[in-house]
Amino acid sequence: MAENRFHRVKSVLDRRQTDLTVCLDEVHKHHNLSAIVRTADAVGCHHVHAVWPQEQRRLTNNTSGGSKNWVETHMHEHIDQAVATIREQNPGVQLLATNLSDSAVDFREIDYTKPTAIIVGQERLGISDRALEHADQHIVIPMQGMVQSLNVSVAAALILYEAQRQRDAAGLYKRTDMMDPVVKHKLLFEGCHPIIATRCREKGLPYPALDEHGEIVADDTFWDILKFTQKK
Repeated sequence: MAENRFHRVKSVLDRRQTDLTVCLDEVHKHHNLSAIVRTADAVGCHHVHAVWPQEQRRLTNNTSGGSKNWVETHMHEHIDQAVATIREQNPGVQLLATNLSDSAVDFREIDYTKPTAIIVGQERLGISDRALEHADQHIVIPMQGMVQSLNVSVAAALILYEAQRQRDAAGLYKRTDMMDPVVKHKLLFEGCHPIIATRCREKGLPYPALDEHGEIVADDTFWDILKFTQKK
């Protein structure tokens, strides 16, 4: 395995912002799903939450390209479940909902260095009333034209990149201990040794350790089990 691949993957995982997430409130169009997950990956989000009723879940296949390998997507039946999970993962998280209301503020006025979840709504109907009840703050993207809203994936990208800008300025991407070490090792191993990772799963073997160059550290027993198929 090329060492530069190992260090690239490790660097990406080290910068993951596990306390920054986005929640899709029944967003269901393929191109929007793909764009939002890709943007979440690009700004370093590890978790994306999606409220998709069971009958809509057939729409979710292959919507995020390669990003799905690096972003953990949590599926929820309803917004209450999604919010409960988000709060459990990050106690004290601020929930922001994109919504034009009397209490809404410019999205750039928010402090995104705090644990943050951004809720974006469905393409046609917007955010549900129940999701708005959960929100700690409504935010808006200022508009100077005739239209009053942007495409949901564009809106999500603008907000997430403002969060990235603030977090980068605050040095939050220099933290390397936010991700669960077990999860990080799993992604690192699968990203650097995909073929061997597949064989480990087939054999029911845990992923072995990696050295500082990304090479596998394992004894002969591991390699023997990985190589030979047990005869019945």
